[in-house]
Amino acid sequence: MAEPSPTPRTRVRRLPQRAAYDEATIHAILDNGLVCHIGFVHEGQPFVLPTTYARLGDALVLHGSAASRMLRGLRDGIPICVTVTLLDGLVLARSAFHHSMNYRSVVILGVATEVTDDAERLHALEAIVEHVNPGRWAEVRPPNERELKATMVLRLPIAEASAKVRTGPPLDDTEDLGWPCWAGEVPLRLVAFAPIADGTPPPGVAVPNGRMHA
Repeated sequence: MAEPSPTPRTRVRRLPQRAAYDEATIHAILDNGLVCHIGFVHEGQPFVLPTTYARLGDALVLHGSAASRMLRGLRDGIPICVTVTLLDGLVLARSAFHHSMNYRSVVILGVATEVTDDAERLHALEAIVEHVNPGRWAEVRPPNERELKATMVLRLPIAEASAKVRTGPPLDDTEDLGWPCWAGEVPLRLVAFAPIADGTPPPGVAVPNGRMHA
């Protein structure tokens, strides 16, 4: 499959060899992330908000309080930038200048629209819960009418996006290779510890599987 062409806004100019614009790479990073950061300007003030999300096909779904002035602004057409970053390791070089990190990231630009159909809103909320902990939706009480009314769901097309990935060891200059210090990679990953129950679970209730994203 041919790689989609980047737009002038999504073309990676700094270290372009690390860029990817294909759907498979972008979707894989989004599917493995847990938190996105939404950047936008509201009433002249820049904001960057962390939140959970899910990918449904070729769009991200986001949610928040229907009473939020900022979310209403996003619904009304404020341009946004959504970023998802997966940190894979520390890259420790022999020189301070060449220290880095191994990572996978996606940047999506666009305008979100509100999801108003009740069935679609419920499907989006289910997707967000399932993205965080697969199988959870079938175990919990679904949102009631009051809770749905208090929740806004937004949809952002993954139409203008780019990924950037760094892997591998430090890129030291040749003259630094003999410098007397350790150099290499320190791999990192998100790990789930044993779940801690809130009170005493009823007999026979399954413990969350704790599956973490890669």
